[in-house]
Amino acid sequence: MSLASPSNFAPPDPAAPKTGGREWPGIREWLNRPIGSRGLAHGGRLGALRLFFSKPGGLIGFVLLAAIVAVALCANWIYPGDPLDTVAEPFLWPGQNLAYPLGTDSLGRNVATAVVHGSRTSLTVGFTAATVGLAVGVFLGSIAGYFGGWVDGAVMRVTELFQTTPMFLFIVVLVALLQPTAGMISLAIGLTTWEQLARLVRAEVRQLLQSDFVLAARSTGFGSAHIIVREILPNVLPSIVVMVSFKVASAIFMESSLAFLGLGDPNHVSWGGMIEEGRDFIRTAWYLTIIPGAAIVAAVLSLNLIGDALNDALNPRLRRTA
Repeated sequence: MSLASPSNFAPPDPAAPKTGGREWPGIREWLNRPIGSRGLAHGGRLGALRLFFSKPGGLIGFVLLAAIVAVALCANWIYPGDPLDTVAEPFLWPGQNLAYPLGTDSLGRNVATAVVHGSRTSLTVGFTAATVGLAVGVFLGSIAGYFGGWVDGAVMRVTELFQTTPMFLFIVVLVALLQPTAGMISLAIGLTTWEQLARLVRAEVRQLLQSDFVLAARSTGFGSAHIIVREILPNVLPSIVVMVSFKVASAIFMESSLAFLGLGDPNHVSWGGMIEEGRDFIRTAWYLTIIPGAAIVAAVLSLNLIGDALNDALNPRLRRTA
């Protein structure tokens, strides 16, 4: 009598989506469902990359963000000239004149030109603010987690101060006191959105302090800077990448909110500024707010989808169960 393979007695996975009956997966389950996971290499960078693109959400988010970035990079080639120039009569509706496919605003400016050039402003502020927050959060979180003691206590008190202060109100005050340029807006957003990243890095560093590779580096005689930069931070990188993707989306939304309040850069077109200018005509020319609003939704949605897919692709526990 031959014994059956142990795999034949594997219990069913309770987390597996149910396809029978009336139970259907929700939109988040569908976006995180692997596409053809058979044959995925679950080890190394190649496995993470394949797992990322196997998610419908990751693939959709990547294509959408790539299209937005391509439009921003080619803005001067697609619509050369100043987007603030008057080019036609005011309030041409989308499709009314093929030369202005998205219509014109109250001053006769091309809405399509403003949307294309506004993508450059919004993406620049978003990625710059995320970079500033990344630098501050990683630095403070790594030294707090590595050294501990009074350094950890001081960093955590500052972190708690920023967490208890209304973030957007803090940004509004900084931008109002300083000159509202794109650079200052990026700096203000970055300097007020680092606390979550710092706490994440601190927790990861404290968890890795007693790892074998860290102890080996210490016994070899490497300094603290080398151990943090070359040994610990590369192992924290997956969590940092996921957090930064959400920070970019949050920075884009905050920049649009500031522009909507009239605190945007007056020398550059932005999606939030377009909404602020079009809100007075929302009853008669609603497209002036809907079109830039849809652009903001598309950019933020793409980054959130990428963040969800990166979390699944870079999380070793989820990769093993994929």
